[in-house]
Amino acid sequence: MESIFIFGHRNPDTDSVCSCISLSYLKNKLGQNTVPRVLGHINKESKFVLDYFGVKEPEYLNDVKVQLRNIEYNKNMFVNENTSIINAINFMQKKEATAIPVVNQKKQLIGFVSLKEIATMVMNGIAKTLNTSYENILQSLDGEEILKFDEEIKGNVLIGSYQSQTFFDEVQLATDDILIVGDRYKVINYAIESHVKLIIITGGHHLIDELYEKAKKNKVNIIATPKDTFSTGNKIFYSNYIKNIITNTNPITCNYLDYRTEFIDLANKIGHTNYPIVNKKKECLGLIKVTDVDKHSKQKVILVDHNSLEQSVPGIEEAEIAEIIDHHNLGAIGTSIPINFRSMPVGCTATILYKMYQEYNVEIPKNIAGLMLSAILSDTMLFKSPTCTEEDKKAAENLSNIAGVNIDTYGLEMLTAGSSIQGMSIEDIIYQDFKSYKVGNNTLGISQVFTMDFENIKKDIEKYIEKLDEIAKGEYAVVTLFVTDVLKNGSYILFNTEAKDIISDSFDVSMEEGYFIQDLVSRKKQMLPNIMETLEKRA
Repeated sequence: MESIFIFGHRNPDTDSVCSCISLSYLKNKLGQNTVPRVLGHINKESKFVLDYFGVKEPEYLNDVKVQLRNIEYNKNMFVNENTSIINAINFMQKKEATAIPVVNQKKQLIGFVSLKEIATMVMNGIAKTLNTSYENILQSLDGEEILKFDEEIKGNVLIGSYQSQTFFDEVQLATDDILIVGDRYKVINYAIESHVKLIIITGGHHLIDELYEKAKKNKVNIIATPKDTFSTGNKIFYSNYIKNIITNTNPITCNYLDYRTEFIDLANKIGHTNYPIVNKKKECLGLIKVTDVDKHSKQKVILVDHNSLEQSVPGIEEAEIAEIIDHHNLGAIGTSIPINFRSMPVGCTATILYKMYQEYNVEIPKNIAGLMLSAILSDTMLFKSPTCTEEDKKAAENLSNIAGVNIDTYGLEMLTAGSSIQGMSIEDIIYQDFKSYKVGNNTLGISQVFTMDFENIKKDIEKYIEKLDEIAKGEYAVVTLFVTDVLKNGSYILFNTEAKDIISDSFDVSMEEGYFIQDLVSRKKQMLPNIMETLEKRA
């Protein structure tokens, strides 16, 4: 069963991290195969929570774009370099392909051969030499093994069609010659005495006992075929190793981890129909045709704590969204089919998950209860946020009993651990919890950091403004950094220079950098709506 990825938004906070883990546990208990993932480095608060309850950090998810490995390409569509040409042709026809990758014993790609190239070589009369195996010749000619001394057969191909005396007078046989002949036993005897490499007797004829014993003594390979001499002469070429006719030893390849969109761009640029697929070890995995690109599977995903394209994983538009569980305003994610979408006006996604555990009658383990409790305390800022509801408080109380922790003591310890900005760069602080929003033709960026040490930020306030201006340049109409102090129950505000009037109008104050606004703690219910309203009025 294919895994379903569950993840929160970019720049994951405690709710995003803990909710993806908690929902994954619930889904797996209900018989699904899900895996929690994160879309960025977790913050100090989330790390504290995971360490406290002994839960492993989810792996990072780079994107959910369709890769070539998700496409139904021709897997194992390649031949070994020692495969005969005829077997390679038959394999191509069976797979309805016009070309085929050729690999060595380690399955590493050594070349690429097309039917068109084979046809060209046949027309050019390349059948004068042979480099193949005894077994390949047998198969190609529907032959019968008479005498076999060598696995490998290499030499010049001759057809004994002359009068016997003319053949003796004009043809000087060598030990690497391969003679095709009918029931002309004088010629066969001459070939045996010349110690040729191989004699192919056509027309279903066999050696007389005397010649058989002489050939055995001289270690001459003998094959009998029911085909006539003319057909044998034409078909012998096809017993050659396929590696003998490789002209393209460095074909354009695709890695199985390449994105589908990249392959389409490559195919449009190059114009070829077929491309070998390789892995990191340069091992050939098969062949992809341009017509295969629409035959692909999508990565199934479940979104928590967000429902907008801007905040989700790169490539989300190429994934199959199976479900969304969120507590934010509706974003701009669309789906091709109806899905389960659960949204509630509560302070935390984990509150919704708590209700789901109850509805499915699934017991909540101590560590999962601890994660969900932590998410609620973080998102509601110990119930001080205006987004906090009675549902959040009730869920937190029940979860604290299961987790065996005191809400006030643990909550303060968690927030203190997560509020330290010691050792963080200005850029790290701004992007720790940064979210983008579209407002008409404008883009709005809101960063929020929780710390009880604003003085450390204040001493470098000019550098913060420079960085906000740099981020805003050419992309954002407004970029803000809200520094929220949970104990003071309010936020200091920093913003890009050109947004001063917008921020002043949004919060009805004569705005200065570092201004403290009492009771301003919620990005969702206070910061974002106020700025959006101002931008909409100015549109």
